[in-house]
Amino acid sequence: MADNQGPSSAAVLLGFLSGAALGAVTAILLAPRTGQESREMLRGYARRAEDGLRDLVGEAGERFEGAVEEGRDFIESKKTVLRDAFDAGREAMRREREHFTKGEQS
Repeated sequence: MADNQGPSSAAVLLGFLSGAALGAVTAILLAPRTGQESREMLRGYARRAEDGLRDLVGEAGERFEGAVEEGRDFIESKKTVLRDAFDAGREAMRREREHFTKGEQS
């Protein structure tokens, strides 16, 4: 019953972090900057990566909460169906018992 709606959050996170790390290393190696400039640039990359990670975690949390709510609704709907079926069975049993008892009394 799984919905394939695209890559998992873990795959997106891994891709994001890998890309951020690769980009940072490449920028440091290829850019003719001083150590101070390189550190500032790395801080900027780290901040953007942190923001992206927070967004991803927030989105994953929202999806999880939505899935939990759907699960609760599903269980609640099935509980009602089972309760109705049980009540109908009990009522049918009562009618049959009543019918059987009337037949014995005749």
